[in-house]
Amino acid sequence: MALSRIWSAFILIAITVASIKCFFFGEKEIFNLMIIGKASDAGNVLKVDGIIETCWTAVNICLKLIGIMALFMGFMSIAEKAGGIRLLSRIISPFFSKLFPDVPKGHPATGHMVMNFSANLLGLDNAATPFGLKTMESLQELNPNKDTASNAQIMFLCLHASGLTLIPVSIIAVRASLDSANPTDIFIPCMIATFVATMAAMFIVSFKQKINVFQPAILIWVLGLSSVIALLVFYLTSLSTSGLQEFSGILSNGLLLLIFFLIVLGGLYKNINVYDAFVEGAKGGFDTAIRIIPYLVGMLVAISLLRTSGTFDIVINGLKHICMSLGMDSRFIDGIPTALIRPLSGSGARGMMIDTMTTHGPDSFAGRLASILQGSSDTTFYVIAVYFGAVNVTNTRYAIGAMLLADLVGVCTAIGLCYLFFG
Repeated sequence: MALSRIWSAFILIAITVASIKCFFFGEKEIFNLMIIGKASDAGNVLKVDGIIETCWTAVNICLKLIGIMALFMGFMSIAEKAGGIRLLSRIISPFFSKLFPDVPKGHPATGHMVMNFSANLLGLDNAATPFGLKTMESLQELNPNKDTASNAQIMFLCLHASGLTLIPVSIIAVRASLDSANPTDIFIPCMIATFVATMAAMFIVSFKQKINVFQPAILIWVLGLSSVIALLVFYLTSLSTSGLQEFSGILSNGLLLLIFFLIVLGGLYKNINVYDAFVEGAKGGFDTAIRIIPYLVGMLVAISLLRTSGTFDIVINGLKHICMSLGMDSRFIDGIPTALIRPLSGSGARGMMIDTMTTHGPDSFAGRLASILQGSSDTTFYVIAVYFGAVNVTNTRYAIGAMLLADLVGVCTAIGLCYLFFG
């Protein structure tokens, strides 16, 4: 119900704002831009697609997802039949059994979650999505109310949407392409902000579900992960920009190839028909990618209407006015559009980040803040639409509120870190 109300609010607010602009401020082209506008049109100052183009975009995303889903779910099928997922579940179960008490020890969902979090950690978005969807399907098997999100599904999605990533390579690459004097100077703030957002998500959902996060098993794993991240940060800060990008490529893509290698090797060792297992899993990837099209179209269209109506501009200008009235430092407002769009659209937020750096400079306060904000959270509403849509869950309970609250913590942390590191 919460998602339905939010989706309805997006559409109603967008159309209301556009109508006021058209009939009271003389913006006669706004309705055309909202329906048939294209980002490539010279007269489209917002550079945002209307809903017709957005529908095509949604379908194209799903079509591209078919191949990726088929690939990774095929390998997941091999791993499951070879017993690899259950082995991974047993290794991580001391931690996950406390954080996900409704998931039986050794259940395949635990292994799927580990694969998803690992892919996110390494910045492998293409791998994280199939692993995440497989996790939701596994958790749905344990869900007694199939149309209502379970506690485990909410905890998983909130942790997933916090977007914990070790190395924000794409952000560093964009900064380098815009001639930043030090493209990697946002690396540590990004790392800290996304880690804080992840911890916030865990605490928020744990409080709601009455889970004691101060249990030894949870604390040991959290402190252990914190130590690993701290050591990695210490090492990576000694590398040059090119060295950092080279290390990231070897670490992320090399580990992915290692996973494929170990899965096939394990399948051969267990004497299973590896190719048949891959094909069987790949078929499931195709079905899942097609099933999420309606959910993705609905969410992206609502977001497109919000953006093309100029609602975001009104919000930004309002925030600037409030800051000026209170005598506050308003420099951070120029980076806020990235934070506002990030929960709605990953590509939109990336475009806003680039626009901010192009307008104010990649090494400006606003440019650095936009970079940190881009790396401190995930696309919340996209995640909600795709992941819950894949398992036909319509009642998301408090998932959206928890995810947005964790996003807010990440945004506030990013702003504070930007002032701390860059004044």
